Amino acid sequence: MAEAADIPRTGPSAARRWLGRGAALLAGTALLGGLLNPATAEAAGAPQAPAADAKARTAQPVSVSLDSFAPAAPVKGDRLTISGTVTNQSKRTITDAHVGLRVGPVLNGRSAIDHAARRDGFSPGADGLEIDEEYAQEIDSLAAGRSLPFRLSVPVDDLDLDSEGIYQLGVSLSGQTAAQPYEQVQGIERTFLPWQPKAAGGQTSLTMLWPLISTPHLTAETDSDEEQTPIFEDDSLAEEIAPGGRLERMVALGRELDITWVVDPDLLASVDAMRGGYRVRNEDGTTRAGSEQSEKLATDWLASVESAVAGKKIVALPYGDPDIASIAHRGKNVSGSLGRLKDATDVAASTVETILHVKPSTDFAWPVEGAVTPSVIDVATSAGARNVIARSDSMREAGSLTYTPSAARPIGGGTTAVVSDDRLSTLFQGDMTKAGNATLAVQRFVAQTLMTTLQDEGNERSLVVAPQRMPTASQARTMAEALRALDDERWSTPQNLTAAAKTEPDARATTRVPGNGSYPSALRKQELPKAAFEEIKETQDRLDRFKVILTNQDRVVPPFGRAVDREMSTSWRGLAEEAQQFRSVVSTYLNQLIGSVQLIEKSEAKLSGHSATIPVTVQNNLLQGVDKLVLRLESSKPTRLKIGEGRYQDQPVKVSGGHSQSVKFTTTANANGPVPVRAQLYTEDGRAYGAPIRFDVNVTEFTPTVMLVLAGGVLLLVLAGFRMYTQRKRQSRELEAEQGGTPGDPGAGPAGEGQDGDGGPGQPGDHGPDTAPESPAPSGPGETVDR
Repeated sequence: MAEAADIPRTGPSAARRWLGRGAALLAGTALLGGLLNPATAEAAGAPQAPAADAKARTAQPVSVSLDSFAPAAPVKGDRLTISGTVTNQSKRTITDAHVGLRVGPVLNGRSAIDHAARRDGFSPGADGLEIDEEYAQEIDSLAAGRSLPFRLSVPVDDLDLDSEGIYQLGVSLSGQTAAQPYEQVQGIERTFLPWQPKAAGGQTSLTMLWPLISTPHLTAETDSDEEQTPIFEDDSLAEEIAPGGRLERMVALGRELDITWVVDPDLLASVDAMRGGYRVRNEDGTTRAGSEQSEKLATDWLASVESAVAGKKIVALPYGDPDIASIAHRGKNVSGSLGRLKDATDVAASTVETILHVKPSTDFAWPVEGAVTPSVIDVATSAGARNVIARSDSMREAGSLTYTPSAARPIGGGTTAVVSDDRLSTLFQGDMTKAGNATLAVQRFVAQTLMTTLQDEGNERSLVVAPQRMPTASQARTMAEALRALDDERWSTPQNLTAAAKTEPDARATTRVPGNGSYPSALRKQELPKAAFEEIKETQDRLDRFKVILTNQDRVVPPFGRAVDREMSTSWRGLAEEAQQFRSVVSTYLNQLIGSVQLIEKSEAKLSGHSATIPVTVQNNLLQGVDKLVLRLESSKPTRLKIGEGRYQDQPVKVSGGHSQSVKFTTTANANGPVPVRAQLYTEDGRAYGAPIRFDVNVTEFTPTVMLVLAGGVLLLVLAGFRMYTQRKRQSRELEAEQGGTPGDPGAGPAGEGQDGDGGPGQPGDHGPDTAPESPAPSGPGETVDR
């Protein structure tokens, strides 16, 4: 954590998030087109299917939700069970109804799956015939607005599945209304039944990325104590790692899966910072102590992560998960941006290894949504990445491939684009809290993986799934269910990301990175602006100037460096205001620390002699000492007031933490009156540090001419006094002679009266002292300097 100054914290609090078709006839035509033209349908670049919950349902009187489907990939002898809910969305009561199961044709190609999933309404030719009525569920009446559950159970052997492949499966509600007193399909939901009764002729290697990434939570600020207690913007991280929280579910689910962990080191470091005690910022800028329960949660979660990743492949992203595309498009021409990315990459490995005790791979870059351009690739490789995780909707196939090629694509310069499958990678982005959406997503995932294998069974390929960066708990659960449906490895086998990157590339697959102008406009609008990188550079520059005076740089430099990394985080996309506020908080706190080392303002200083010393005080409110500072005092009129031997004098400054130090300057006055002077701190390399102070030195000394006159007057007074003394002595001797005494005789004169000699009592009439004793009263306004 960064150095804390014992000063009020009044800076703004960072906002946290920190502050969701075609007609049935046309859809049926599209499906038939996919059935009749498999090569065309499977051509690379086919539009990706939307998320399961994003389908716009047209006017079906009844909505059918499939809440469970088991087993996801049945084999001979299994019993298929489907349960769900039917809801009457019309204003009429449906009578004499039943819920039945329909087996459609085997689908030919991945695009055919997409078309079937998007199709609305009942299509007799495509949706097939209803199976034996003995497996239907009767519903006497379904009133308007009412929902009823259903459960269908049928032996797979009774479905008459002829050959391997993906079968469209429909669950429909048929019935009649008073307006239409004859049976018709009132609503239908489609899903997919993967059928692979025997082992496939070849297997597809499947790589699933499992991201442990969060938004920035930790500030650069710490509490004003020796322990540098970290301060969090809010307590949402504790909620994420608590039982049932998003990050707790990601770890608990991932533990049992054969996956590749993709970790942001900043998340690990933030949770680690909670373990030893932390504080949370309130809305009014004050802070409160984090709970002991949260500290235990942090310890338990990190222990669970360490256990879960043991023996698994783990990839560490650059610290803070910086937005590579934003840097490529907006920041690379701002000095220092590429350097910060390289530093974030370098620190990633040590952070993960220190906390999890496992060595991660750091040669992978993951641009947002896998969108790549030459400039994105250049920036990624400049930081040390040799593998860039792209996506197939970015690197589209230009040829006439009728199958999905392997993920690895050499793109030149020793760099490999690991192209994730866009259909599978975007499949879990919907609202998976709805059981119907989750069930459909799992069945589509299983169907697409089998279809990929069946495209070219003799050509074993690798398939990579790169889901959204921060899946919700329900999305993570659905992803886990989809992977568990492939556990028997009938047509796919798990593979880690490093192995996928090293897979023999397909010679027919594209290796062309799309041009810079092809970057999606929707993603470009979310990027950090150039101004953000300029602010980051300015903060870094001030940090560089500040650190040179510190006796313990490690208390400040790493925490602020990591905070600057968070300022470039991918998580700020679409949150421009929050990103700006976070940068402001970091900048404000750095200014507070810099301002903790300052000069104390002075009032007018009085110089009442020809030469004197002027003290200037340096105050250090940091918890550590400062060194390598130079204090310069400069005269605006050196002919009247010299400082040192000329116009200015420099003095080295070293001040302990929490102390002040007075630095004294020798001055020489040549004239009376006020002389403006200026005091300024500098670093050893000559850079001004902090604001200067200005004050007047009021010279009140006598000039040389006046001094001569006064000296002459004093000499005359001395001579006059000597003459008077000799005269008195002579008169005294004459008087004694007249009285008959001997000068100097004991007892001469009146008894007990004075005797001659330096130590004797004075004679009557002697003068008092020539000057009065120095007054003990305080001096006048202004500061009196040392003489």
